[in-house]
Amino acid sequence: MTAFTPRKTLATLAVAVVAAAGGPPAWADITIGVSLPLTGPASSLGIPLQNMVKLWPQQIAGEKLNVIVMDDAGDPSKGVDHVRRFVEHKADLVMGSIVTPVAAAQAQLLFDAQTPQFALAPVMLPPGKETWTFRMSQGTALMASIVVDELIKAKVKTVGFLGYADAYGEGWLTEVNKLLASRPGAPKMVAVERFARTDASVTGQAIKLVSANPEAILVAASGGGAAMPHRGLVERGYKGPIYQTHAAASRDFIRLGGKDVNGAHVLASPSVAAEQIPAHHPSKAHALDFVKQYEGAYGAGTRAIFAASAYDVMVLLGKTVPVALKAGRPGTPEFRTALRDATERLGPTAMSNGVMHFTKDDHWGHTAHSGLVVRVDNGDWKVE
Repeated sequence: MTAFTPRKTLATLAVAVVAAAGGPPAWADITIGVSLPLTGPASSLGIPLQNMVKLWPQQIAGEKLNVIVMDDAGDPSKGVDHVRRFVEHKADLVMGSIVTPVAAAQAQLLFDAQTPQFALAPVMLPPGKETWTFRMSQGTALMASIVVDELIKAKVKTVGFLGYADAYGEGWLTEVNKLLASRPGAPKMVAVERFARTDASVTGQAIKLVSANPEAILVAASGGGAAMPHRGLVERGYKGPIYQTHAAASRDFIRLGGKDVNGAHVLASPSVAAEQIPAHHPSKAHALDFVKQYEGAYGAGTRAIFAASAYDVMVLLGKTVPVALKAGRPGTPEFRTALRDATERLGPTAMSNGVMHFTKDDHWGHTAHSGLVVRVDNGDWKVE
């Protein structure tokens, strides 16, 4: 089973850089604005996503697909500027960003413009402000529940936390603390340290965490950027298990971490270990299809959880666009509203990263089928 037929060439993918002196491109048909960090510290997240976007089909439900990819470099101001341009030219939806602070900044503009956003980050929004934002990544609450269950099962009594000093890290810390306070048998949080995405080391934080002697440590970082704090802990003599969030489920984490990340416990999704999940898993077929398409284009072992989110956007649109076209033409408010409504009414849907079930009251989507734990085992992933 395949969700869509990938493009045979990349010629029709528009990578738009709108020069200050030049005018914007003339957009028509179904237009998707994509904002990704293709440069900067989060580029290891954005580049796999762009790679999958290049494999998107040329049409959906008989309508030409125009895709405009812009580099937000992980900068909220750039991401907001991109959204303004997309909205000005009546984009039907926006995918992005994978960087949580950028996605949060974009969400407000898209809420005001009544344009669907398929956020790639687990962005937290104020009550009533997520009407137009759907998260394509697993929610922090869902994945935090999985890691806390793992800690309880391992009979861990104390845990430390090392995370980004931004919305991603703080979101994780908040959810984990809620669960530690409410779950019987959960460990006690004994040390919390933070670092910036641009930091070159976490020496001071690692020394404090090792001194606190927690039985396990959770790191909340992303992509290749998750390797540096992991290595910092190991280099400072930490011997206990280190857990990583699903944003670290990338080959860059293994490559940059080297032997220091061997044995790391990483939250992940079915797409990361498609061959290892049971045949009866609802995401098996899509996960295998994603791997076939992505690694067929970019080589064995190149799959990434982030790229799978872009695959899943096409699974979603393949089901919702035909419904939305009955209400209006692309480029109109009627079409955008119908696309949002169709997403809310779709029901449980298997995708490569798990099973999603959006509703009018829940725009997080991912269900319990969407999370698993893998271990780094001599340069590869092994499902635990």
